[in-house]
Amino acid sequence: MPITLENKLVVAISSRALFDFEEENRVFDAGVASGDDQSYMQYQLDRLDTPAPAGVAFPLVQKLLAFNQGSDTSGANGASGAGDTKDKHRVEVVVLSRNDPVSGMRVFRSARQLDLKIERGVFTRGRDPFGYLNALGAHLFLSANERDVRGALAAGFPAARVYPDSAKKAELHPDEIRIAFDGDAVLFSDEAEQVFQRNGLDAFQQHEIERAATPLPPGPFKPLLLALHRLQTLAGHEVPVKIRTALVTARSAPAHERAIRTLMDWKIDIDEAMFLGGLDKGAFLREFEPDFFFDDQTRHCESAARVSPTGHVISGIANHDHA
Repeated sequence: MPITLENKLVVAISSRALFDFEEENRVFDAGVASGDDQSYMQYQLDRLDTPAPAGVAFPLVQKLLAFNQGSDTSGANGASGAGDTKDKHRVEVVVLSRNDPVSGMRVFRSARQLDLKIERGVFTRGRDPFGYLNALGAHLFLSANERDVRGALAAGFPAARVYPDSAKKAELHPDEIRIAFDGDAVLFSDEAEQVFQRNGLDAFQQHEIERAATPLPPGPFKPLLLALHRLQTLAGHEVPVKIRTALVTARSAPAHERAIRTLMDWKIDIDEAMFLGGLDKGAFLREFEPDFFFDDQTRHCESAARVSPTGHVISGIANHDHA
């Protein structure tokens, strides 16, 4: 049978999100500016046997791959073994990078040296890589490149620009994957946010009260939330890591009800919900300690990045002026 990623959680990730390649990125940018990428290729080749330090998304990837415990991916082409072991290969992490194939050798070498079972990668040597998300059927794309993230979101894929210098504290909860989401323009559409931006808080609250029983349209990260829910359900108690999710939103009562009813309509349980009414999110994320937090507004991302790995979802009306 042909190999397929169907029915798996597929995470596409740039090399700079997976590893701390900030110094390498400066060499890369200098090469792009001068029209010479050979120096960057040689830079990576000279460090082929030096494991790259873990990047902002490394702990999340490490935990997600724990869902594959017990699966057999030892085949020459990465195919799973016979029997029910195939079903236990539940997560696929694919490196999707503007790096060249030569530099890609260091990415794979570093992954192996750090015991990350990553077998697939696409390296485009400077070309926009996000077009391959469709072929992968990706549920999430993480990159430090704003242009790539915008392209992925425009194509309909959950994507976020990572903050490479975000705090990393995933070791605090080795048995849990904790992911926190903003609501409007992330899990939900920015329909209500547009009302707030145009007409203010009172109009927003009235808009949401009148539509409390009407589910919000989906936002860019609904597919990821659904995939995480499905992953947790299928895995059951077979793996040593569980998924814990949180909604962290500037909404407050009475606008909370529409958000909760929307999740109920989607048949998705959120473990924690924080309706903060404009309070700084960083203090609450410090308490929740997520492996990743996703928000559409840079001020919330900058606050969050001081306490947790953070991704900017460049979507919705809050980002229109920055396109």
